[in-house]
Amino acid sequence: MAQQQSQPRSKALHKIGLASVSAMVAETSTFPIDITKTRLQLHAISLSTTRRLSAFQVATDIVRNEGVTGLYRGLSPALIRHIFYTPIRTVGYEQLRHAFLTDDSQSLSLPSKALIGGLSGVIAQVVASPADLVKVRMQADGQKVNQGLPPRYKTPLNAFHKIIKTEGFSGLWRGVIPNIQRAFLVNMGELACYDHAKTFIIQNKIANDNIYAHTLASMMSGLSATTISCPADVVKTRMMNQEGKVKYRNSYDCVVKTVRFEGVRALWKGFLPTWCRLGPWQFVFWVSYEKLRFVLGLPSF
Repeated sequence: MAQQQSQPRSKALHKIGLASVSAMVAETSTFPIDITKTRLQLHAISLSTTRRLSAFQVATDIVRNEGVTGLYRGLSPALIRHIFYTPIRTVGYEQLRHAFLTDDSQSLSLPSKALIGGLSGVIAQVVASPADLVKVRMQADGQKVNQGLPPRYKTPLNAFHKIIKTEGFSGLWRGVIPNIQRAFLVNMGELACYDHAKTFIIQNKIANDNIYAHTLASMMSGLSATTISCPADVVKTRMMNQEGKVKYRNSYDCVVKTVRFEGVRALWKGFLPTWCRLGPWQFVFWVSYEKLRFVLGLPSF
């Protein structure tokens, strides 16, 4: 009896470990695109000029002013975040999917998958929000360096210490509302789309449950997640980068001011680098995660 109970627990721990490793590999591979996206989203509120920058220009400026290592500013808190965020959302999604199913041979509808994907993302993001805050702050620090100012934070631990000291413990969750809004949308598009697309591909014999099916499903997942979540991502980035004098009172105020002063298209600012990042991120994560599960004898996601 005890052995039977330990088996599901062991499988869950394996899934958590594999999700963390796969996520950290994917995050490291695509981080330069992520920092480019973040700087692009912050451009309008950081510079007085009205000059529009492309993602390529932003990335070039980072390398010119901060060196190649500048493309990895904030990587440490990003990796810390994925130790918690990705395992909670992926394993949580599987658990909720199993709970909703009454028959293992059945498949949930897309709206049901979208709902449990969104809920899994919300729970994971609440836990991981402090690390996400530090990542955004450290990524944004490069602009201060470009202006001849010292960076706010030297290391992730220094960032955590300063934020708690100046903004209180609750300051670690600044921007948590737009953060969980984004997490709901991202995981609604990412987890649900990947799951549904892979099921469709396999059932329609487009490919077997192999790397080809995982690649096609991850591509669809990345595009849908980017399209749905980009406005919330812009709001989240701007809200989390605030300190001292607050420019945006809440998510709604941020949306209104962004649209009023920059137009509706500003809500999709950074769409291309976001998609360019999420696409490869999804590919690296899902292909490695599914492969590692296969090697350990675990069923496909």
